[in-house]
Amino acid sequence: MNEMTAANGRQGGTIYVDADACPVKQEIYKVAQRHGWTVQVVANGIIALPVHPLVKRVVVGAGFDAADDWIAERAGPGDVVITADIPLAARCVKAGAAVLAHNGKGFSDRSIGMALASRNLMAELREAGQVTGGPRPFSQRDRSDFLSALHETLEKLKRARP
Repeated sequence: MNEMTAANGRQGGTIYVDADACPVKQEIYKVAQRHGWTVQVVANGIIALPVHPLVKRVVVGAGFDAADDWIAERAGPGDVVITADIPLAARCVKAGAAVLAHNGKGFSDRSIGMALASRNLMAELREAGQVTGGPRPFSQRDRSDFLSALHETLEKLKRARP
């Protein structure tokens, strides 16, 4: 579950970041600090972080899905998870966490099944040689959409607290 932290007179929860390939870490730090949320930056190796008491580094082992497992074991209601990993998103949604992709797209109980099915279909098509390209490049619009979605998610969770 989340840990409560006071910053700038506000109470926040925990944002878990699947950080190894996250293009919006700086945006997460900025929004989290404004709202008083702790950020757990989870990666397989050391990632440079800003010096701030609300930003914490978690280095997990190099094992397959080690970062995913660490996040999924801790995230729950009132927490936010930032990831592009659909299976991790599914685990965290099931645990009750709010989950956002790097482009601001939210995952929910209603949408996660379709996201998993699409992911599996694309993996099969790639294995069969039917699809050879990857996702489109990350854009400034994606970054802006993410910032808006993260802010809205934190505000929604703040209003839901007793």
